[in-house]
Amino acid sequence: MSEMIAKAFRRPGTSASGRMTCRPSVNYDQVSALPSVNSAAMRTQCRTALFFLLVPLVLFVAVPALAASPEGKGIDWFKMSMQLFGGLAIFLFGMEQMAEALKRVAGNRMKDILGKLTTNRFMGLLTGTFVTAVIQSSSVTTVMLVGFVTAGLMSLSQAVGVIFGANIGTTITAQIVAFKVTHYALLLVAAGFIMIFIGKTKRTKQYGALTMGLGLIFFGMGIMSSGMKPLRSFEPFIQIMQEVSTPAVGILVAAAFTGLVQSSSATTGVVIAMASQGLISLEGGIALIMGANIGTCVTAALAAIGKPREAVRVAVAHVTFNIAGVAVAVWFIPYLAEFVRAISPVAGGVTGMDKLAAETPRQIANAHTTFNVLFSALFLPAAGLVARFAEWLVPDRPLAAPAVIQPKYLDKELLSTPPLALDRARREVGRLGDRVDDFLEAALPAVVSGSEEDLQGLAELDTDIDVLHGHIVEYLGQISVGELTSEESGEVMELLQVANHLEQIGDIIETNLVTIGHHRIEEGVVVSKATREVIQRYFDEVSQAFKASVKAVREQDPGAAQVVKQMKKDMAALAEETARYELGRLVADEPNRLQTFTREMEMIECFSRIYRMSRKIARTQWLRAPEPELPQAAE
Repeated sequence: MSEMIAKAFRRPGTSASGRMTCRPSVNYDQVSALPSVNSAAMRTQCRTALFFLLVPLVLFVAVPALAASPEGKGIDWFKMSMQLFGGLAIFLFGMEQMAEALKRVAGNRMKDILGKLTTNRFMGLLTGTFVTAVIQSSSVTTVMLVGFVTAGLMSLSQAVGVIFGANIGTTITAQIVAFKVTHYALLLVAAGFIMIFIGKTKRTKQYGALTMGLGLIFFGMGIMSSGMKPLRSFEPFIQIMQEVSTPAVGILVAAAFTGLVQSSSATTGVVIAMASQGLISLEGGIALIMGANIGTCVTAALAAIGKPREAVRVAVAHVTFNIAGVAVAVWFIPYLAEFVRAISPVAGGVTGMDKLAAETPRQIANAHTTFNVLFSALFLPAAGLVARFAEWLVPDRPLAAPAVIQPKYLDKELLSTPPLALDRARREVGRLGDRVDDFLEAALPAVVSGSEEDLQGLAELDTDIDVLHGHIVEYLGQISVGELTSEESGEVMELLQVANHLEQIGDIIETNLVTIGHHRIEEGVVVSKATREVIQRYFDEVSQAFKASVKAVREQDPGAAQVVKQMKKDMAALAEETARYELGRLVADEPNRLQTFTREMEMIECFSRIYRMSRKIARTQWLRAPEPELPQAAE
């Protein structure tokens, strides 16, 4: 498969050694199939490295000071620090493992659901909740929204409803980690490992990674909780937590921590771990999860840097909703706490700090869900106002047209989620097809009757096609180095083939048809009105086939591909009819008839090649069509 992919990445017209066998239209030495630096991945790695460098440094400075205090003499600070730091690392790794597995298992289906079930705000709310609960990443949901809004498939008002739902979906993590299942964490880890180790299929291994990630989450929670147990009697820490329980301080601390680790779920996990040892009150936990809601906006804000204005508006809507919700809710924390205590289970047979440790984790999880559900419901009718505020804050402004065409759908943030990245690549290939279609439509009048200036302008249109093709090849190359299923590898091959065929059609127009036009002018060839009608009829059939092939690829529509396939006989008959007409022109007593016959037949041959290329494009899709069922024999 690797050799096939390497071969597919080789530009048409090159040998195995890379030597060009025909004229290059773009410098492909600069369009490498190898992955370039993924800015999103680099940012994530830098943040993670910074976090895991700062935490040991803080512990190195703080632990000796705390150990020297009279209250800290009886605490094994090294062991506690190791448990806290190691438990948090395992928790974060488990979250990453589970999220990646969920994205691979359900990413493509979640994209389809998100695109089809957001017809109104309420459906957008439910869809955002479901999708985010499944893939466990509001950031991925937001990135998908940016793509839909940018492509015009969803209005900003609809996207705001999905953002509200995404905030509810993230609370599922808190509900999961609040369960007292830490005793079974290693069982989940072992079960996941066995599925990964002995699984025969990719899907089994992915479900194994999901199970193992969930087990690591609970295992890390248990280690953190156990490590913090000595702090229950450590007076200085109790005083610090009393300060953090002040709403303003708690919100700021949680927002900063969430912004650093780029995960509100991680913050929620730490808060619940502290609550499981009775180290924090419900009111303090509510303030911390509100801070996490604000801190998670950092992810959306960073993802919008350098993106189109539609992407910035989605991020602004996300930030506006989260900050406004916290600004209002902070005044009602005591009332929210009382409501949550009333609806949460009560632990019997325990008192004091043990009672607090038994009840507070579930209460914090319920408060997190209640807060997000309540404010999403309150803000949902005003989704249009939030969208208009984002549009007012980030208005459209006339921008100078870029000198070189840029990709519209290719998003490097999605490279870690191949199903979503491939969907974007397919959209960009469709956009390339539209460009080639415009090129093709402009070709006939310029070649048959255009001036030298018309032909020069026609040839210049090929530059955008070459540049866009290069971007697509590079993006597919970056996808191909990831961990792909056999279906995803096949889709990479398919899109590469289609992109190469589209670029070849551009070369036929730019190299062959434009040259024929120049020869027509130099030789004084004049195409008669009757001949124009014959060529136009043939061209119209070729154009119809090309449009259908592009539609088949963009929409993965085998029916459109079958249309191209079934045109073969009609095209053969039309080609024969056109050839007979041209032979009649050759024997006619007309001036310059030999040159005229040659140029007209060259035009027909070029259009025939474009039709054959269109069939190759359509063939990638008609093979998807299910085999017809054979009639059953009568008994």
